[in-house]
Amino acid sequence: MTDSFDYVPPKVWTWNKASGGRFANINRPISGATHDKELPVGRHPLQLYSLATPNGVKVTVMLEELLSLGHGGAEYDAWLINIGEGDQFGSGFVAVNPNSKIPALMDRSGAQPIRVFESGAILLYLAEKFGAFLPTEAGARAECLSWLFWQMGSAPYLGGGFGHFYAYAPIKIEYAIDRFAMEVKRQLDVLDKRLADNEYVAGSEYTIADIAIWPWYGGLVNGWLYEAAEFLSTHEYEHVQRWAQAVGERPAVQRGRMVNRVFGEPSSQLHERHAATDFTTRTQDKLTSNP
Repeated sequence: MTDSFDYVPPKVWTWNKASGGRFANINRPISGATHDKELPVGRHPLQLYSLATPNGVKVTVMLEELLSLGHGGAEYDAWLINIGEGDQFGSGFVAVNPNSKIPALMDRSGAQPIRVFESGAILLYLAEKFGAFLPTEAGARAECLSWLFWQMGSAPYLGGGFGHFYAYAPIKIEYAIDRFAMEVKRQLDVLDKRLADNEYVAGSEYTIADIAIWPWYGGLVNGWLYEAAEFLSTHEYEHVQRWAQAVGERPAVQRGRMVNRVFGEPSSQLHERHAATDFTTRTQDKLTSNP
């Protein structure tokens, strides 16, 4: 790998797999399946294929919130897609999401299955399907959707930008880390100022905007994401801290964080979810102690 100060881009870029760092085995410049593998299908109307990254947590939190409101049609099977092992490149998964990114959802409640991919699209689809967590009044709805799409547009700077260069890149590049740290702090300031006058991101109601933003920015200020809270001085954003704590205390959010999780304490890992009772009977610590 060339030192960043000596590197001069060639006239035509070519892929050097060795430069991929930690994710070299799963990153490539082409799309499509690498192997044949059908997806499992459970007994519930909604089939989720995911991993508990921030984008995956959005959807499991949404589903658990819907169930907590009594929407029985939101019952779901959650199947683990381990992106570190390349599960997202199986033919079955690519058929659900041609972009090979988690999460992906199949709704089998109607005559014809409906696929939905991209976490924001899934949140919007579920909110409209069940009539929950999305305001119906035009102004409030526009505010909610604006913040939802703010998250979708902003998080790549946090994840693929700051997170990659701060936590995962094979070399530390000061310019890249400084550039993306500055942008993430600007985003935190935007969010902090919004939350100074509003209980939740879109206003007085908890909505899909909060569900989308919390796994990323709540995770960041809570120290879960990239272990960068001290580096970014996230304690300075007191309103984000208040909101992150309040959202994190919701039982549905706590359950949603556990689904498809393969890291952290085994008691917080529920690799697959097929019933509400799985949270008390099938976490990884219980499966290990009762094989």
